[in-house]
Amino acid sequence: MCGIVGYVGDRNALDVVLAGLGRLEYRGYDSAGVAVQADGGLAAAKRAGKLANLDKALAERPLPTGTTGIGHTRWATHGRPDDANAHPHLDDTGRVAVVHNGIIENFAALRAELAGRGHRLASDTDSEVVAHLLAEAHSATGDLSEAMRQVCLRLEGAFTLVAVHADAPDVVVGARRNSPLVVGLGQGEAFLASDVSAFIAHTREAVELGQDQVVEVRRDGVRITGFDGAPAEGRPYHVDWDASAAEKGGYDHFMLKEIAEQPKAVADTLLGRVGEGGLLTLDELRLTDAELREVDKVVVVACGTAHHAGLIAKYAIEHWARLPCEVEQASEFRYRDPILDRRTLVVAISQSGETMDTLMALRHAREMGARTVAVCNTNGSTLPREADAVLYTHAGPEVAVASTKAFLTQLVACYLVALYLGQVRGTRDASEIRGVVRELAGMGDRVEQVLATMEPVRRLARSLADAETVLFLGRHVGFPVALEGALKLKELAYMHAEGFAAGELKHGPIALVEEDVPVVVVVPSPQERSVLHDKVVSGIQEVRARGARTIVLAEEGDESVVPYADELVRLPRTPPLLQPLVATVPLQVFACELATARGNEVDQPRNLAKSVTVE
Repeated sequence: MCGIVGYVGDRNALDVVLAGLGRLEYRGYDSAGVAVQADGGLAAAKRAGKLANLDKALAERPLPTGTTGIGHTRWATHGRPDDANAHPHLDDTGRVAVVHNGIIENFAALRAELAGRGHRLASDTDSEVVAHLLAEAHSATGDLSEAMRQVCLRLEGAFTLVAVHADAPDVVVGARRNSPLVVGLGQGEAFLASDVSAFIAHTREAVELGQDQVVEVRRDGVRITGFDGAPAEGRPYHVDWDASAAEKGGYDHFMLKEIAEQPKAVADTLLGRVGEGGLLTLDELRLTDAELREVDKVVVVACGTAHHAGLIAKYAIEHWARLPCEVEQASEFRYRDPILDRRTLVVAISQSGETMDTLMALRHAREMGARTVAVCNTNGSTLPREADAVLYTHAGPEVAVASTKAFLTQLVACYLVALYLGQVRGTRDASEIRGVVRELAGMGDRVEQVLATMEPVRRLARSLADAETVLFLGRHVGFPVALEGALKLKELAYMHAEGFAAGELKHGPIALVEEDVPVVVVVPSPQERSVLHDKVVSGIQEVRARGARTIVLAEEGDESVVPYADELVRLPRTPPLLQPLVATVPLQVFACELATARGNEVDQPRNLAKSVTVE
């Protein structure tokens, strides 16, 4: 997620903005830039890479001093992470500068419209169109806030916007829709930021903007309106965290913050990918429909948590696209002499895009002539650059080493790949695809439901702090969820945990079950998977008969599991293939809380790295 800072007051704006951007570095970014009002105009500088690159550029060519300015750290979504695509973006005349967080879904149409009127756009981003539209609207209205309102009404998607204009001195204007923006209120100064950590060194009095609101910030106060121009109010609050806690949004750990961000991350990964008719438009795939119709096999390569996403993708691809699908651990892939050709589609999944094992597997697939698609969270990283096509997840930066929101967004991206293959190959009709897309669009709300009911899971985790082992069982898509639950405990709690296919229980794993051993069971829906459901319930009875402490994840309304569950965690009803999006969340919370109870470092577990860049 991009970092945004705006300032108006008596201080040197550049110093305030750069310091604020420095406090937002934890969010992750690939470029940075600033703009200040000075000498009746705007002066800007921006550089790809870390803030140090921008600092060096400013040292070599200092900007004039001003007391109003904006700044940005970019997490790339449209266009490579280079100087031209960095923010702020200016219009043709250099009189307006804007920074943006989010995704503008209709930017292509707006870009074409602006080009038709003679505007010259210098970047590949969706964000730059806003600068040009603002310039036009300001020329017509003479008021930056009114111009922002008019522009926002034309935008589709999720966005936070902050802008300054050379003809509106000592004014910063911001707007938000589905993306955070907060105002900081100081003495004779005011701030705008995507996160309070940007200004907490100066003030702890803040106002959170509501949905579809525009704010005009001046030294002596702020004025908030809706997009329609009607007066509005934000939510004032006092920040009682220190700077470190502010970066984490008040959470004790980044992982907790990232778990809480999952509803939005799931929703964001769908942005810009559903057309007006409810069908999918995955333009960024860069593979033609004809090429996708030639595919006769899909191979997914990934490591760790991403491999579990791939295992779930297999069920979706085979069901919706009716294509055979193999899932390989990337570290083993090229050593087994895989059978690949031009009709094979290799899907490589990596949060960072720099996972060496996955990268080497992708390179081997390309050498064998296969078509390749990267599912990745990091724009401009190596994996999407080397793949034939890419589908970016929009999880935003994930700081904690153990993956949470990246996993859920990888699932959404894999579902989109499977549905799109079904759409272009004609294996699923349009009405079915629309129905699944509607269900996907509602999954963020269902994840939110799960998060609101997690206190019993936390208590359960604390009660098991001294357990020596935890076993996880699942069938169908519940099996990869069981594997992911076990991996989270290994990563965070440093304890023995194993995930098994529930049908394999009698083929060996049941020997591990003894008195009071916790066994977590992911139960499929009794509505659409009744045969599987009944078999899993039988498995619960078998382990309970041998003294296990059964922890059962089952959907609302499933009463058949109640007699056999020592602990019952309810899940919202979902289509069977989408259940992992809600079933994984309690296991994340469980592992995080158990690790905390053991006194472990949650965000940076021992011996682990966020990006594994060696084989």
